[in-house]
Amino acid sequence: MQTPAATLPAASVRDFAVVFARVQPHMQALDVFLHAQLAAFEPEIREMADYCIDTSGKRIRPALVFFSGWQAGATVSPALVQVAAVVELVHLATLVHDDIMDEAALRRSRPTAAKKYGPEAAVLLGDALFAHALHLAARFPTTEVCAAVSDSTRKVCAGEIVQTLRRRSTAITRADYDRVIDLKTAELFRVSCSLGARLGGHGDAFADDAARFGRSLGIAYQIYDDLADFFGRETRIGKTLGTDLASGKLTLPLLYLRDRLPATERAELEAELEGRVPARLAQRLAEMKAFSVFDAVHAEIEQELVCAEAALARHPGLPPCEHLAALPLVLRAQVGALR
Repeated sequence: MQTPAATLPAASVRDFAVVFARVQPHMQALDVFLHAQLAAFEPEIREMADYCIDTSGKRIRPALVFFSGWQAGATVSPALVQVAAVVELVHLATLVHDDIMDEAALRRSRPTAAKKYGPEAAVLLGDALFAHALHLAARFPTTEVCAAVSDSTRKVCAGEIVQTLRRRSTAITRADYDRVIDLKTAELFRVSCSLGARLGGHGDAFADDAARFGRSLGIAYQIYDDLADFFGRETRIGKTLGTDLASGKLTLPLLYLRDRLPATERAELEAELEGRVPARLAQRLAEMKAFSVFDAVHAEIEQELVCAEAALARHPGLPPCEHLAALPLVLRAQVGALR
């Protein structure tokens, strides 16, 4: 019998790999399934699709599907594998498009698809990944999965569109920021947990609370990702850092910094965000440290993780809960490693 996540020593859940080892057979089945999908792509783009469908990512969303649908005995469910593939393909498509807009050179410690194939081809590659995800969702015997995934995909794309239209704008409020991360990140976490719980046969009540857990975890994870863009290390995070300031994306760390800077310095920061002067990442990072921005953003992450844990607390003893409960612990450790 596995030890409940809440009682595991912190060192044992300091990274996602440790927790995700519990679903290693599921992840292996997912890898096999995803690579089998390459045959469905046209021969001319199979290599490009294969480049995106790699195994180096954390695969948080598939893990949410598997943990939310967890049953005693932990046998690999073909239905859960297929749903996990759907959400992973949607996520990969968003990463391809995100890297184009951010002009990022690295993703998972290697060149982005845009860097390797060019932005014009990469945007269409992302579209192809989206399309195949919906094709897989449509193969379920009911329309529930396809309806949920297509709805979530639209919301994810809407979040990216809104964020893109607001680039280089400093007329961004905290409510604007919250809305974007709810759409572009939290939504896919939410639907992963909801569909996993439903296909795992755990009933509507748990599926609804699993969805709440996923949404709060997704919000916390995106805020962490925005924090890591300033406080992380490329060798550890595995992607280009400092892109938010350089691309004029007003994330929560920058919102906190903007609100705490004196008027003159605030105007200089806004000029950088608007692209009127070059971005000064080192200076802004030093100011974030001076104004305790890390601590303020950390508190926001913790608030969302507490909400996520509260959603699980209503279902003590249910098999998925001990596994899902490990994920807030991991994220706390990840945030701590940025200090």
